[in-house]
Amino acid sequence: MTTASTSASVSAHSETPTVPDDVPATMRASVLLEKGVVEMQERPVPRPEPGEVLVRVRAVGVCGSDVHYYKEGRIGDFVVEEPLILGHEVSGVVAGVGAGVPAERIGQRVAIEPQRPCRTCRQCTTGHLNLCPQMKFYATPPIDGAFADYVTAPAEFAFPIPDSMSDNAGALLEPFSVGMWATGKAGLAPGSTVLISGAGPIGALASLAARSYGATRIVVSDPIASRREKILEFGATETVDPLASDFDPARIGADAFIECSGATPALLAGLQALRPFGTAVMVGLGAEEMPIPVQHIMNNEITLTGIFRYVDTWPKVIAAAESPDVDLDALVTAEFPLEEAEAALTQEPGEDSMKTIVVVSR
Repeated sequence: MTTASTSASVSAHSETPTVPDDVPATMRASVLLEKGVVEMQERPVPRPEPGEVLVRVRAVGVCGSDVHYYKEGRIGDFVVEEPLILGHEVSGVVAGVGAGVPAERIGQRVAIEPQRPCRTCRQCTTGHLNLCPQMKFYATPPIDGAFADYVTAPAEFAFPIPDSMSDNAGALLEPFSVGMWATGKAGLAPGSTVLISGAGPIGALASLAARSYGATRIVVSDPIASRREKILEFGATETVDPLASDFDPARIGADAFIECSGATPALLAGLQALRPFGTAVMVGLGAEEMPIPVQHIMNNEITLTGIFRYVDTWPKVIAAAESPDVDLDALVTAEFPLEEAEAALTQEPGEDSMKTIVVVSR
């Protein structure tokens, strides 16, 4: 924790907002006007409400959901019906505070957990914040995201990051949280064997999370040879080609299976790879409906579940990211300035592409 965050913990809370004079009145924002149309606009800088911080954005990761909103204008029931700022994987610097937040937090480097639960519904009060029906989540219609110079966030959801962590790595704590939540639901323990399908960025982060949970055999499945080779740098102990003629998932005998590709064949193979009483966790967004082997699941007492975002993962991913064998910066394969956010959304990813970052400021 930085010196600023340490002093903030013992400081009296301010009764009024504190926003320094050097914070401008307006800011740049990359705005999705409608499907396939992005425009740079000048927007008012938001003011922090009580209990909030104002954050000057430094880096924003491009998520598959951002690309999907750009290309399709919707994800399931979430439809872009009015201009929307994309981006929810965010790091930055506290530039101002609302009432009730220590002014000493100004200047603190943070990564933002991009969700605002209502905190009063049954889901929130029983610890399932991610399932809050009133959730406000960055870049999920109609809530604006972080492809802009400034955002506000609840103070307790702006997590201090160590000086040793880069801005890019801070932004990647959000997808790392997805991987950490998935591995937690998979019930991994020291000595576990886990199969992960998909060697993309979420597969890589799930592999790193699995290692932090003590898994000793981390098998990653992907049909692309270069991705199978690359994933060995991110926690995987071995890889398999699911299209190989001699691939037999049943020989793996995994304690847990984490599906990160969204591909139906990957899910079906992964279920066969589980030992009896194993757990399968669906992470990748695939078809709305798909066939599953009901008798196999019942006869082997397999648990099949999904995940939706995360709860209380940020302290875990910050700690895991400081491990010497975790290099989140190595996941970044492309950077674009804010003015070229649309190019970041439309780039054609290569076989070796992992994460793209929109650099807002440095």
